[in-house]
Amino acid sequence: MNRRSFIINTSLTAIAVSTFGTVLGCTKESMGVEAEQLRFVGDCKTTNDILGPFYRPNAPIRSDLTCEGLEGNIITLKGQILGDDCTTPIENAQIEIWHCDTKGVYDNSSPDFRQRGRLMTDAEGNYTFKTILPGKYLNGQLYRPSHIHFRVTAEGKREIVSQIYFEGDPDIAADPWASVEAAQLRILDLIPEDINGGIAVNFDIYMAAE
Repeated sequence: MNRRSFIINTSLTAIAVSTFGTVLGCTKESMGVEAEQLRFVGDCKTTNDILGPFYRPNAPIRSDLTCEGLEGNIITLKGQILGDDCTTPIENAQIEIWHCDTKGVYDNSSPDFRQRGRLMTDAEGNYTFKTILPGKYLNGQLYRPSHIHFRVTAEGKREIVSQIYFEGDPDIAADPWASVEAAQLRILDLIPEDINGGIAVNFDIYMAAE
């Protein structure tokens, strides 16, 4: 399916629930409630976002999502998975990411699982992915802002299904999910990391207890 032609609306939440069982998305109205229900000891939290219709289970375990001939600006996406005290690292948390290519298309069926991967965090809760900055696709009359999907699970922790967006993206303001208050801490900077033009995105994820 061409992502450009798929109209995203509130029915996505129903798709997410019916297709993937306990993996729940959030509507615009429920995201604020969801955020308030999370109980964090420290002054930190990671809010949920919609799952979307193109999640695929069993993505390869890998940190490098690039390949020969792949178009797009390469980024290093990294951070820590931490507990609800905002400081304790979570080892062996599983973090999955997926996103579209520069043309706004998801790989929904090929065995290559392009722009999809998962890994386990190390003893310090660290994770790192090498991938590209995603493109955009039409949501009705508007383009969804560039974004990357996350799903994070860990023993004894509440599952997180979320997305990150990028500072300065002009399509954030009109997007029904990226524009809500609960998403503001997930709008991230693109950081020129080194003298060779490497771009980094830092995203620490905080998980509440079940």
